[in-house]
Amino acid sequence: MVLLAAIDQGTSSSRFLVFEADTGELVVSHQIEVRQLFPEAGWVEMDPMELYNTVVTCINKAIEKLENLGISADEIKSVGVANQRETTIVWDKTTGKPLHNAIVWLDTRTSSLAEEAISRTVTKNKDEFKAKTGLPIHPYFSALKLKWLFENVPEVEETHQKGNLMFGTVDTWLIWKLTGAYVTDVSNASRTLLLDLHKRKWSTQLCDFFQLPIDILPEIRSSAEVYGFFEEGHLKGVPLSGCLGDQQSAMVGHQCLNMGQTKNTYGTGTFMLCNIGTRPIISKNGLLTTVGFQFGPDSPVVYALEGSGSIGGNVVRFLRDNFKFVKDAQEMEELCRKVEDTAGVFFVPCFTGLYTPYWDSTARGTILGLTQVSQREHICLAALRAVAFQSAEMIDAVEHDMDRTFKIKTLKVDGGMIANTLFNQIQADILGCDIVTPKVCEISGWGAAIAGGIGAQQISLDEFLNQNSEAVRYESEKDEEWREKENGKWKESVKRACGWAKIE
Repeated sequence: MVLLAAIDQGTSSSRFLVFEADTGELVVSHQIEVRQLFPEAGWVEMDPMELYNTVVTCINKAIEKLENLGISADEIKSVGVANQRETTIVWDKTTGKPLHNAIVWLDTRTSSLAEEAISRTVTKNKDEFKAKTGLPIHPYFSALKLKWLFENVPEVEETHQKGNLMFGTVDTWLIWKLTGAYVTDVSNASRTLLLDLHKRKWSTQLCDFFQLPIDILPEIRSSAEVYGFFEEGHLKGVPLSGCLGDQQSAMVGHQCLNMGQTKNTYGTGTFMLCNIGTRPIISKNGLLTTVGFQFGPDSPVVYALEGSGSIGGNVVRFLRDNFKFVKDAQEMEELCRKVEDTAGVFFVPCFTGLYTPYWDSTARGTILGLTQVSQREHICLAALRAVAFQSAEMIDAVEHDMDRTFKIKTLKVDGGMIANTLFNQIQADILGCDIVTPKVCEISGWGAAIAGGIGAQQISLDEFLNQNSEAVRYESEKDEEWREKENGKWKESVKRACGWAKIE
């Protein structure tokens, strides 16, 4: 038996998963929720030591479960990492201790830094560096988070002066803590706003512009190669040989390895990736261009167009925790099935701004169309529809960027929200394409495990592609006229949400 394992460190939890290489069957796993900290409005932080410690605990607990099944940990031949992207960590290499809490991708504290940076560009435009990086100047990405740390945490500059400062997204932090290797992969590097997409190297121009030292950046490697070996614990000596940002990892897990294949992940936010092949296409419609994967240092880099949405599972959490409308996600589906429609209610739940295609960090959540007949069921259903409307805008943007040369007829989906079968049908209706759920439930972990298996030469790409990945398919029950009308109302609702935080 060949077992492939993965660390999946996300915004909501840390997980360790062990898969059977030939089938993708999940043998054992362990998951621990991680805390998000909110020191000020719009600020989102996490404790880097908690991220590391929960990963170690998950590894230990999963291996205990494995051994209880009579399977030795020696059967684990490789480990890959999938991680929340853009989240920024700085630490001292002599002590191994973080110098500040991790600043999470959702965090908007750098909005003023983004505005200041845009004002310094030649064109006074957020897209000044998009042709090079594939990204706009925006609080989402790591460069501005790192700049904030330099400007606001004295220990960061002091540690840099001593030559001991280390920086990374969550993958770099975990790989360094587990193996001692100071690396990141191309997919995570492409999320920093410091990578030249075409050269696949750190850009001196970008580092100079953001006034960040290039010497602290980790080495960029492919997504599938041996970075190092576990230094201690149950996995001592096992290669850590795969690394992908969590959305790219889901893309791999869904087998979206050919041009045009597209997936959506509904986690805290919503993330759509469309494989665009080995040539980066710079979006003119609010999408990001990102590295999808590179299966080995001598393999081609495959790129993707990405729609990043701030609306996803966080809207269910909001209705549960803030409005107390539901006790859990399962109740959300039961409640929404009690009404035929939203009775005219539209909900734009952009609590920390809008991402693709608007990139408006001043947009705020808005509920429109309330009347005396409006009930919580209508608002809950409007919330599910909001996630699907956002996805429809992303798909429309991809098709525009590809010059309408193809239409996305199938969307592969994953994430906690797809347990809601009503939501899957809502997606099919609003998007007008087939929605396909995966056979493997932990798709990000599976993608990372595959990358690790390829990196350690435990599985080939052909063997992986021969596996059947489809579980259930949903087809649209609505016509184009209905879709056009509903999407038009959504766009009008979004207009009213944009710029709200600017109003004094």
